[in-house]
Amino acid sequence: MQKRPTVVKIGGSTLGNHDTTLEDLVQLQRQGTSIVVVHGGAKVTSDWLARLGIPTSFINGLRVTDAETLKVVTAALGGQVNKELVVAIQALEGRAVGLSGCDGNLLRATIKSSELGYAGEIVAVDPALLRLLLEKGYMPIVAPISFGSVEGKTTLLNVNGDAAAGAIAAVLAAERLIFLTDVEGICDASGKVISRLNIAEAKALLNSKVASGGMIPKMEASLKALTTVPIVRIIDGRIPHALLNETRYEIGGTSIVPQ
Repeated sequence: MQKRPTVVKIGGSTLGNHDTTLEDLVQLQRQGTSIVVVHGGAKVTSDWLARLGIPTSFINGLRVTDAETLKVVTAALGGQVNKELVVAIQALEGRAVGLSGCDGNLLRATIKSSELGYAGEIVAVDPALLRLLLEKGYMPIVAPISFGSVEGKTTLLNVNGDAAAGAIAAVLAAERLIFLTDVEGICDASGKVISRLNIAEAKALLNSKVASGGMIPKMEASLKALTTVPIVRIIDGRIPHALLNETRYEIGGTSIVPQ
């Protein structure tokens, strides 16, 4: 029986010139850990949109995606960001394969809401391709571009990377889901990091509106993952070797657990 993988969500904001995340991923792979990486890339996408003169906006941490924005998101995430990550991991002698949610029917989605445009909400996950790659010793690097049907026509859809990570972790029954972020963790109303939350407490925090912006989709994705995953960790990816230290010590950040 294939061992349970670790799912890691990395965002563009935590990947800088001096970032150690990719080194950590390769080191963990060498140690025998099965890893699925889901990446974002909001900053790269926003930069592309700005250069092209296409306005962009967000609602509750999710990008409003019209037809032109969808083209840019697909090119930036499925192209530039995904392939740069694959090449960088391979340069460190890791084994990686880049793909998107469109490949192998991995992520099927539906329109999340009319005000968000071509932003998708995941309705089905087919993990067969991920399992095949993991079995052969590869690290799948997943861009959160999905597909679905709009008015009877198949189309690409922009899926939030956090949501994709949560859905993938859930269907794989991952050993853990780790979000590498550019903050210390989930904070309470006073700005203090909350070290541990259960599902009920996380739902209450969401309902209280204390969580805002990009933390909302992370918490919603965590709740999705916890249907099969025993623990979700939200940690500061800016700290050197945060990922490697996480697998050894589990210090800092926020843990979300079922009970």
